[in-house]
Order: sequence, then structure tokens, then C-alpha cells
Amino acid sequence: MTGRSRSRIDGAMVSSSALRTSGDLIADRRYEYARGAFDERDFEATADLARQVLELVPFFAPAQALLGRSLMELGHREEAIEALRQALSLEPDDALGVRLDLARLGALPAGEAISGGYVRALFDEYAPRFDGHLTGPLSYRGPELIADALRRACHERMRPHRFGLTLDLGCGTGLMGRALSGVASPLEGIDLSPRMLDQARKTHLYDALHEADLVSFLAGRPDGEADLAIAADVFVYMAGLEAAFAGAYRVLRPEGFFAFTVQAFDGEGFSLGEDARYAHSETYLRWLAATTGFSVVVLDAVSTRRDRDMAVPGYLAVLER
Repeated sequence: MTGRSRSRIDGAMVSSSALRTSGDLIADRRYEYARGAFDERDFEATADLARQVLELVPFFAPAQALLGRSLMELGHREEAIEALRQALSLEPDDALGVRLDLARLGALPAGEAISGGYVRALFDEYAPRFDGHLTGPLSYRGPELIADALRRACHERMRPHRFGLTLDLGCGTGLMGRALSGVASPLEGIDLSPRMLDQARKTHLYDALHEADLVSFLAGRPDGEADLAIAADVFVYMAGLEAAFAGAYRVLRPEGFFAFTVQAFDGEGFSLGEDARYAHSETYLRWLAATTGFSVVVLDAVSTRRDRDMAVPGYLAVLER
């Protein structure tokens, strides 16, 4: 992991990665001073110190990213874009999350703002305190809401409230697995972050855990094998959901359920918010369900978490293949 870009995650500001040495002690110290200046909103000092770092270590991506962000705050758009693009060229996996900044500057389409590398780095750092922060200050209750919706969906379809093979897409530390304990077996978890998977492993709830992005994972699974696929608070890091819906539809058996939550967008399609999360509209979700072949069993307006003591609007869906 590299640098320490400041990014929003589930309503809180966290650093998306820890400091990786540049290989030059003086450069590392100046970079630390630059980070401190940025946190204090002294963007002139940040830019000056970041440039000093780059004079010593020209290919240190975290310093390029910090220079770009300070220039963005100072209103120097073109210079900021140049620095951020340089950072991205140095580290294309984008653990630093500069794609988000480029999208905010209009230099990258909103649908390309969040990369798998960024999400992996973000959650690798977040993993040790994820459960406490999410279920404490943010009052996150997505898994409980999904579990209740699945009970209602089973009643609606007059089927037993038990599930065979269940795929927890973006399982994180295992909060969804806990909510499904006793009603889903076997249970497999999928996540981009190895450190989140380490936490999930400690729950002893999963029969298998896989480090992968959900679209690629689904593409490699057999047709019609699963009874239930779940994506709890996962699609907030994805723009278009066509591939995810198609993959879920293919791996589900007939009458299998696909359950998920999203943040709500009062418009058409999807939007990248100031919280660095995607929101999706009800019309987009219904259109995707229909075009993919799903039937809508549940589609409720809900809030799965709070941000700054305000409920974050969203949707919860249970679709049937």
C-alpha cells in the first residue's frame, strides 16, 4: 500500500493506505510534513513540500498524488490533472484513489472513478476496525435488513426460509454471514481485500472464501449452481451493474434469489456522490432486473447506515431468477 490519500468510506474519513517508503529518508520526512500540511489545509505548503519530495524521488506516486490534490484545492485545475495523471501512470492499480479526484475534475468519466486496486487498499487498512466503526457510529444494519427481506420474500413465494449454496459477494468481515447463520449452507464469501477475508475467516461461518472481484468470480462459476447471491453494501463501489446482474442471473438456479442494497439516486442510471460512493436509481434497478430476466420480489426504500447523524437513503432488493 502506498501514500495516505484521504477518502470517504462509509461516512468517515480514513487514509486509504499507509506510508510506503520512497527509499530516501529525507524525502520520506518531507512527505510526512506535506501530509501534515494537507491535513491542516495549508495547501500552498503541501504543494511546495510535495515538489521538494519529487525533486529527490521523481517517481514516488504518493507525492505526485498529494501534489495533485493540493493543486486541486488551490483551484489550479490543469496542473492538478497533470500531477494526478502522473501518479496514476506510476501506479495504474490506483491504490491511492486518484481516479476519484480526476473524475471530480471532469478529467475521467464518473463510471471509471473507482478501481479494484483502490477498493482493495481502502478495505485492507479499514479491516481491523471495520465492524466496530460500521455498526457503532454509522449504525449500519444492511445485513439485518437483507435477512428480514429474505424472510418476507420466502413467505411471498411460499418457499422454505432456508437456502442452499449461498454466495456472499463482497463479504467483508462476515457481517452478512452472521445475519444468515443457520439458514444458508454451504456459504461462500468473496472479497477483494485479503485483510477483510482474514477477519471473515475468524468467524468460522464460511465454507470457502475467495479473493476476487465479484464479476470475475461469477464469470468463473458454473451455471445454475447457487440458491442465493447477496451483495450487501457492495454496489456503492460499482458504477454500471449490468455485468453483476448478468453474472448473478447465470449462476443462480431457477427461483434462486439475488439480494442487494444500494444508495439511492434521484435521477436516471447512477451517480458518483461526494462521499466517493455510487448511488443507483430505482428506475435503473427495475430496468436491469427486467432486461436480465429477474422478477422483483422486494424493492424497498431503506437506509442501511447514517452519515453525520443523517440517514443515507437507499434501496434494498430481492430479485428472483
